[in-house]
Amino acid sequence: METADFRGLACPLPVVRCRDLLRAGAKDLRLLVDNEPAVDNVSRFLRGQGFAVSVAQEGPACWSLTASADEAAGQPPAAPEARPAASAAKNGPRTLALITTPTLGRGDDGLGAKLMTNFLTTLPELGSHLWRVILINGGVTLAATPGPALEALQRLAADGVSVLVCGTCLTHYGLLEAKAVGETSNMLDIVTSLDLADKIIRP
Repeated sequence: METADFRGLACPLPVVRCRDLLRAGAKDLRLLVDNEPAVDNVSRFLRGQGFAVSVAQEGPACWSLTASADEAAGQPPAAPEARPAASAAKNGPRTLALITTPTLGRGDDGLGAKLMTNFLTTLPELGSHLWRVILINGGVTLAATPGPALEALQRLAADGVSVLVCGTCLTHYGLLEAKAVGETSNMLDIVTSLDLADKIIRP
C-alpha cells in the first residue's frame, strides 16, 4: 500500500496529487489530510474513479483515507464530479452560474440580498440548460444561512441542478458544519466546471 502525506497542502493540491498517483498506476493508497474539505474532496474524487474509500480520524487535525481499487472490483465507477449531468448533456448547452457574493449588485446590501434571492428563484426559468451553480468566497454564505436564498438553492438541488460550494471558503467563514445544500468542492472541480460550461452567468 502506498502512503502519501497531503497535510499542509492548500486546495486543490490534495486532489491534484491524488490524481497524479492514480495516473502513475497506484491501486492501494493510504492518504493523510489535515482538514475536512480535503477529506470530502479526495474521497469523492477517488470514489468517482471507482475506488472503495474508508476514512478514519487519527487526531484533531489528521484524517487517514484508505482507498483500494480491488475492493471496488465489480462496482461501476461513479461519474466524475465535473462531468456534465446526463439530462443537461441531452438537452443542449450547459449553463453555469458562478456566485461570488451574498448580494446582487452594489449599493444597499438589504436590496442586494433581495435581488440575489430573486435571481436564485428565477434561475429555474433556464430550464434543462441550467447545469451547475458554484458558490465561492462570500457566495458560500448563501448555502449556510437560513432564509429564502438557501431555500431557493435547495429547490434547485432537488430539481437536479448540481450545486458546488467551495470548501476553502466555507472553512474561512467558519461555515463548514452549517452548510445545508450542495457538495463541498475544491478549485480543481471549479476550474474544470468553468471549462466544461457552454455559458457562464456571473451575477
